[in-house]
Amino acid sequence: MSSDFEVYEQDFGTLTADITNKVGRIPKLSGDDKKGMVTNVEKQMEEARELLEQMDLEVREIPLQSRGLLSTRMKSYKQELAKLDKDFKRSRIAYSDEVNLRNELLGDDGNTTENQKACLLDNTERLERSTRRLEAGYQLTVETEQIGQEILENLHHDKEKIQRARERLRETDTNLGKSSRILTGMLRRIIQNRIVVFILGAIILLSIVLAIYFAVRGH
Repeated sequence: MSSDFEVYEQDFGTLTADITNKVGRIPKLSGDDKKGMVTNVEKQMEEARELLEQMDLEVREIPLQSRGLLSTRMKSYKQELAKLDKDFKRSRIAYSDEVNLRNELLGDDGNTTENQKACLLDNTERLERSTRRLEAGYQLTVETEQIGQEILENLHHDKEKIQRARERLRETDTNLGKSSRILTGMLRRIIQNRIVVFILGAIILLSIVLAIYFAVRGH
């Protein structure tokens, strides 16, 4: 693994942790404090995007067969940053405006009854519970998507292995065919050689018999 990638990865983890902490504090701020925090987080978000771009370049320089795990991690980091960006946008308008509205509705207004206050509080709590459920559902969706992507990548790797195995089988079949033809040719030549030897032996034997015959007859 590239040492530069590891450095970028560590910097990205530290930066996103700091952004997460500040995003959680933004809704509780107001005025200049909130504006300053928002500006600071915007700069950090841009730094995080630049780090991801550098990490992506490092991954592209790695040989294709070694990219699998790093590509999966890159997808996870991109999803993490996208979620962080959404949380950041929500945090800029969520809590402070809600607090101001609640203070106006639950303030010392003589026309607001205790029942109305209780009803508004109950609605607010239900809204907060719904928000938490939505966030949990979103997190589950992200995790499911990551698992699905990993499964697809594993299937792709398995497909490549199967294709390579098929190619090796084809090569083996081709080699076996060539070997079979060579063995058949060798067997044919052996049979031919044996026939030639047999014929030569027969001729030699016949010559010996004839030689003996004529020698005996001459005496």
